[in-house]
Amino acid sequence: MTILIDQHTRVLVQGITGREASMVTRYIVEYGTQVAGGVTPGKGGQTVHGVPVFDTVSALLQHGPANTALVYVPPGAVLDAVREAIENGIRLVVIITENVPQHDAMKIHRISRQAGVTVIGPNSVGMISPAHRVKLGAIGGDNVARCFVPGSVGVISRSGGMTAETAWMVKKAGFGVSTCISVGGDPIIGTAPVDLLKLFQQDNDTEAVVMFAEPGTSFEEDAADFIQGGGFTKPLVAFVAGKFTERMPEGTVFGHAAAIISKGMGKPSTKMKRLADAGALIAQSHDDIIRLLQQCLRGKRNEPVRIPAPKQDHLRV
Repeated sequence: MTILIDQHTRVLVQGITGREASMVTRYIVEYGTQVAGGVTPGKGGQTVHGVPVFDTVSALLQHGPANTALVYVPPGAVLDAVREAIENGIRLVVIITENVPQHDAMKIHRISRQAGVTVIGPNSVGMISPAHRVKLGAIGGDNVARCFVPGSVGVISRSGGMTAETAWMVKKAGFGVSTCISVGGDPIIGTAPVDLLKLFQQDNDTEAVVMFAEPGTSFEEDAADFIQGGGFTKPLVAFVAGKFTERMPEGTVFGHAAAIISKGMGKPSTKMKRLADAGALIAQSHDDIIRLLQQCLRGKRNEPVRIPAPKQDHLRV
């Protein structure tokens, strides 16, 4: 069992003919992800690495079923792409595009909640379930096993780049990943870390969760409240990056748009204290995740991991 994605995931790629989307399509197909097709208006009838391209989502769904959308369209087109996916019954939308206008992100958040659709991102590097050989986005690149192997540790990361590095720490500790999710680095995202903790709590195959946190937003404080209220009872190992930002002038943006301390809110020290008070294990450095995972999962070390080869009938529809 995993969260959000599994062997039943069938993906459509919106904006598939773009340079990055085309490259990622090859990677996810080679990994074993079932790709039903791609959508680029005006490019219907083409193929991208063996994947058929359609002008609209509805035309694609007439060709075959899909339940997940991977969004690689330009920032100004993201809202329309997400709306089209939702109106056609897609239940999971992963938005890779960055620089999505905030008012559009707010609308996406509202319409997805109203429709009961899960949105990851914007500004996400994607998500992956190694046991089911499903990956959405550039996460893991073309050498997935370097960082991502099957196991029982969930990973939640606000940083795209550090998603893979955090999964690598899990691997170095002797464990593997159940589901790994890059939530996106923007202040307005579809699914916050606390929402994912709710799902990991229900996943019998996830024994612990590692969270890579950053300055800004109340995401980590919300997670601490959830844990303190008994909503999440599994071990949580948390690393909060950017302690140096507290020595800088308030309002300075560091990297992601959401990584900003304002009016005393969003400080890494506050996040660390709140999470620690709730019972989370706090990593003082990123590689301290290894020791803390071994500490909380002592006696539950995984057997050597065997990664199955992708089935040929999963490579294309």
